Amino acid sequence: MGMKRRAFLGALGGAAAWPMTARAQQTARLPRVVGVVGTNESDGPVQSWLKGFESALGDLGWSHGRTVHLDYRWARGDVERLRTIVAEIAKEPPDVILAVGTFPMTAVKPTITSVPVVFAVVNDPVAQGFVSSMAKPGGNITGFSLMDYSVLGKAMELLGQLAPATTRITLMFNPDTYPYYDTYLKSVQASATPFKVTGLRVHSAAEIEAGIANLPPGSGIVAAPDSFTTLNRWPIIRATAQHRIPATYPYRHFVVDGGLMAYGPDPGDIVRRSASYIDRILKGAKPEDLPVQAPTKFEFLINAKTAKTLGLQVPSSLMFTADEVIE
Repeated sequence: MGMKRRAFLGALGGAAAWPMTARAQQTARLPRVVGVVGTNESDGPVQSWLKGFESALGDLGWSHGRTVHLDYRWARGDVERLRTIVAEIAKEPPDVILAVGTFPMTAVKPTITSVPVVFAVVNDPVAQGFVSSMAKPGGNITGFSLMDYSVLGKAMELLGQLAPATTRITLMFNPDTYPYYDTYLKSVQASATPFKVTGLRVHSAAEIEAGIANLPPGSGIVAAPDSFTTLNRWPIIRATAQHRIPATYPYRHFVVDGGLMAYGPDPGDIVRRSASYIDRILKGAKPEDLPVQAPTKFEFLINAKTAKTLGLQVPSSLMFTADEVIE
């Protein structure tokens, strides 16, 4: 009888101890970082940016599943999907949000008002109203910007050197995923440039093809640094090749995939650097005390094969200036 009683008490003690263990695990839960990404899961270049981000976090002592929980939500270039994702995040707020690109920020900014947000690869965050100023962002948002008008001006200048017959530049945007479009276009038109600058609003691959096909002689294209152009880079590259239109792109992978040239900040480096702010916020820092940082690493690439296909001779000065020439 005593043995049975002792066994019963032992079993009871084990059962009673289980909720305490569960509560201890809950108390020691891992901090959560949710990344909101404008493109889709199969986008290799963007995946490489995030791997660099995770590597930088690792260097700072954060390991997914051990000291932090990382979760990525992919908008896939869809406005309604993005809004749904951000609304779901707002219901179960993480410790920090990483917003990769301007497109995610268009939904994050008006919806997430108290959770710390670190953005990466965002153009002119002050003019877009994401932060109050670069030095003192204020509120719950800070991050790492992409480019300003001087960078775009340099890209147009390089395109003009590579394709000297270019007299007009068409900025290609999807205004749904890049609502800053009109302000950006007007600012570029007002800047000092030898080109006539116009805009091309596109919402689909079919509109890309039609828009490029109808461009007048002497046209060159600047593809916006946006989730839409990244997801639709192949239709853009095919159409520019078919209609022999020189184009400059925001990122390296456009040129690797057959685009003519790219000039601008290295987005992988920007996303990697954002890990430093994630680290500081997880350790108690406030976004309002972390100034927005500008890019520090730039890339200039030329696809010599595409230039030849377009009947362009790459000047030796550009061959020496380029960080990479793809033959």
